[in-house]
Amino acid sequence: MTGIDDLPIRDELRGKSPYGAPQLDVPVRLNTNENPYPLPEPLIERITERVREAARELNRYPDREAVELRTELARYLTRTGGYEVAPANVWAANGSNEIIQQLLQAFGGPGRTALGFEPSYSMHALIARGTGTGWISGLRNADFTIDVEAATAEIAARRPDVVFICSPNNPTGTAVDAGTVLALYEAAQAAKADTAGALVVIDEAYVEFSHRPSLLPLIEGRPNLVLSRTMSKAFGAAGLRLGYLAADPAVVDAVQLVRLPYHLSAVTQATALAALEHTDTLLGYVDELKAERDRLVEELCAIGYEVTDSDANFVQFGRFEDSHSAWQAILDHGVLVRDNGVPGWLRVTAGTPAENDAFLDAVRAIKKETPST
Repeated sequence: MTGIDDLPIRDELRGKSPYGAPQLDVPVRLNTNENPYPLPEPLIERITERVREAARELNRYPDREAVELRTELARYLTRTGGYEVAPANVWAANGSNEIIQQLLQAFGGPGRTALGFEPSYSMHALIARGTGTGWISGLRNADFTIDVEAATAEIAARRPDVVFICSPNNPTGTAVDAGTVLALYEAAQAAKADTAGALVVIDEAYVEFSHRPSLLPLIEGRPNLVLSRTMSKAFGAAGLRLGYLAADPAVVDAVQLVRLPYHLSAVTQATALAALEHTDTLLGYVDELKAERDRLVEELCAIGYEVTDSDANFVQFGRFEDSHSAWQAILDHGVLVRDNGVPGWLRVTAGTPAENDAFLDAVRAIKKETPST
């Protein structure tokens, strides 16, 4: 039987595994950072109305520039991000992963490199490889923060073309302060001063859950700084696959050089517009999840686990001598969490109060059974 490595695939893809988390049929699933609340019925009805309207013209291509959607996304960012942006500052695609892919297609590629500080979102490295961009793995401190001095030194030495900063960071939940971002941005520009500088991408997929404000205002006067966002988490629309960026209009022009024709379907645009009409309701769910996230942190600490400070809708906890065995022990209690491969740690998504209670019961039960480091 032919295997993948028997095919003439690119060398940098050999031996690699695709991104993915286990999809198991268990009572409580808290492993993929999904919003646990179903969309409210009024929003479902509005989606149905908008999709019905769009369906009348499905024989035609959708709005290639997604002007209405970008206008509403700009309004949302201006309202919640502390900085006024225009539609020209915004671009949308099929999930934030496609946003990242388009950025690497435009600013990375063969002969160029991207740098990220790991552990972090693994798709940054995977998409880099998929676009032929070399990947540089920068390190974090023991508490999963970024050492500014070490990071700026590495940027100066390695001279990457793209730098990724995940804030709040997945899988650790740690946020990055504005001063650190500015220091890394300046270092990246200085390192590539002989060219047009380096692109710095702040991945803010979880920012609505943060204790801190968005880093959106930092794009002012910084043409090489990009913020990436998603509607999967705060908007409870993981199945929609809608991501977007905010940046200088020149960046928006650049990614359009590599985007596929009519990449956002009319149905996707219609559904996203309906969701944006219900922002207040959806952000109300976010407030509930933030409270549950903070409860998980408090309870886990009380039980005796070590917990990483979290600004996201998930919590990293440990430490375990064998994190995979701990993961299995929790699963045996009917609760699925994420083993991200960070030695000694697991990650749990904040769910509904009942789901979180089930998780806490499980980790209490295994505390004496699973050795900690």
